[in-house]
Amino acid sequence: MTKTREDVLRLIDEAGVHNVRLCFTDVLGHIKGMSITRSEIEGVLDSGQGFDGSSVAGFARIDESDLMAIPDTRTFRILPWEVAGSKVAIMFADIQNPDGTPYVGDPRYLLRRQLERVAQKGQTFYVGPEAEFFYFENDKEPAILDKAGYFDYQDVNLGTLLVQKTVNALELMDIPVECAHHEVAPSQHEIDLRYQEALEMADYMQVYRFTVKEVASQNDLYATFMPKPLFGENGSGMHCHMSLFENNTNLFFDKNGEHLLSDTARHFIAGVLTHIKEITLVLNQWVNSYKRLVPGYEAPVNIGWGRRNRSSLIRVPMYRVGQEKATRIELRSPDPACNPYLAFAVMLAAGLKGIEQQYPLPEPIEENIFAMSAAQKLDREIDSLPGSLFDAIDAFEASSLCRETLGDHTFEKLIQNKRLEWDRFRSVVTQYEIETYLGVL
Repeated sequence: MTKTREDVLRLIDEAGVHNVRLCFTDVLGHIKGMSITRSEIEGVLDSGQGFDGSSVAGFARIDESDLMAIPDTRTFRILPWEVAGSKVAIMFADIQNPDGTPYVGDPRYLLRRQLERVAQKGQTFYVGPEAEFFYFENDKEPAILDKAGYFDYQDVNLGTLLVQKTVNALELMDIPVECAHHEVAPSQHEIDLRYQEALEMADYMQVYRFTVKEVASQNDLYATFMPKPLFGENGSGMHCHMSLFENNTNLFFDKNGEHLLSDTARHFIAGVLTHIKEITLVLNQWVNSYKRLVPGYEAPVNIGWGRRNRSSLIRVPMYRVGQEKATRIELRSPDPACNPYLAFAVMLAAGLKGIEQQYPLPEPIEENIFAMSAAQKLDREIDSLPGSLFDAIDAFEASSLCRETLGDHTFEKLIQNKRLEWDRFRSVVTQYEIETYLGVL
């Protein structure tokens, strides 16, 4: 729902809000921000809030650090809990330079820029992510709360109760939830938000992750979106459902098309498949992400598409007759620890490249790819995703698509940050190495 400046001030006073958290997102996807008091919020709504961006990951250099946070009143929402005994609201901001131009390192701006490409054609890009997470007893060790499995449901299960509290909190903030359920691994859950326009959904995802963690903390527990916290168990993914609409028409559906897919959908899928290696660094940006992307744990590691095949990287869910608007594609490789603004931007850019260049779509793979031998996959020309953060950085660095989508600033900052992460990781002596080598070498 659109909210004006006057709406925001009225809601603040009606609810007795004392502080408004003005938020933005750094290049790694972490929420940053500042707290604005009631006495100052009117001025900030009119002129924005200045801040030093030099210490924000992926933002400005120290010699060009002055930035402005401009509130987006449409994102205003009141938190359904008190902080230090006071009502608090949050609102996302667009980051600008002092001269009023968009700041090129703002992930929200980078997604908006991609969305303008389809908006100019009267089109809208929708995304529906399914983000999984774990509950643990604390943030020091992955001590699980339950041994339940997929779709298990018990009111006495502490995780189930926390999920219900989280769903209630999200809906009180006008974030629509479709469903919630226990996932495959112990202590693992999923809450699905109803699909939205991509920028709105990226904002929702930031609030969603914040709320999941906050509700857990209020109950003296810890929630994590770490992709692979438990050895020997499934990791957490963020399957992303995508569709492209023009007014009320789903551009991915064609009643006369093969598999009922339009040429637009086929080219979009081909674009994502063609560029998936390049964009994987953005969709799976942590060293730990590649502990999830290994064979044997349901995560897609092979590049291909199918309809009913859940071993495929991209799946085209079957739709019910009369529900043609639900035609969509599901990209299964992203994980919930990504930056949603950058992730949605590169996913869209890859799909649009396929449409613009009319990439041909290979035949679907309906067999279980997990069960194929290396020789069978070679014979079928089935390629694999990058196997490590190092490989993903190399693929990203060579990508003209990613540089164009994210711009030179963010493109180079992300490479710099991820190479530092890889160097730190490879210098650490792990417990695995101690147990495997110390007694025999």
